[in-house]
Amino acid sequence: MARSPHITREGFEALKAEQRALWDKRRKVVKHLAAAAAEGDRSENAEYIYRKKQLRDLDRRIRYLQKRIPELKVVERAPDDPERVYFGAWVELADRQGETHAYRIVGADEFDPKRRWISIDSPMARALLGRALDEPVRVRLPDGEAEFEIIDIRYDNPA
Repeated sequence: MARSPHITREGFEALKAEQRALWDKRRKVVKHLAAAAAEGDRSENAEYIYRKKQLRDLDRRIRYLQKRIPELKVVERAPDDPERVYFGAWVELADRQGETHAYRIVGADEFDPKRRWISIDSPMARALLGRALDEPVRVRLPDGEAEFEIIDIRYDNPA
C-alpha cells in the first residue's frame, strides 16, 4: 500500500534535520572505516566489519529520505470544516466501556505511539477521516472489531 504524502510542518522539519544529522554521522563513520581499513587484514577486523555495516544502514536511510522528502506535502492549515476529522486533527474517542482515547492523525513518516500520533494510513485513522462529533466509528483492530464514539475534535494540541 502506498504511503500518504501528507506530513505536518514539524514532521517535515524533523525529517530534514534527521537527514542532515545522518550526513554528519556518515562523514564520521567513513573516517573510522578508513582508519580500520588501514589496520591490515579486513576479513578479521571487527571494527572494519562493524563500520561497513553501519555505513550500509546509514546509506539506506539517507537514500530513503532523499526519495521521500521531495514527495511530501506539508499540510499547514486547518480544514474548511473543523467539525470533522481530517489530517492533523486531535480526536478524542470513547469506547463502549466508557474509557477515552486521544489520537492525533499525522503522516506515515511521523507516527509516534508514545505521543499518541497515529498514521493517516492506519485503520483507525482511515475509519475516523471525514467523521463528525458524536458519530459512532467501527474499526477493525488486531484483536477484533471495536466501536468508538467521537467526543472531541481539535486542530490544536490539547496538551
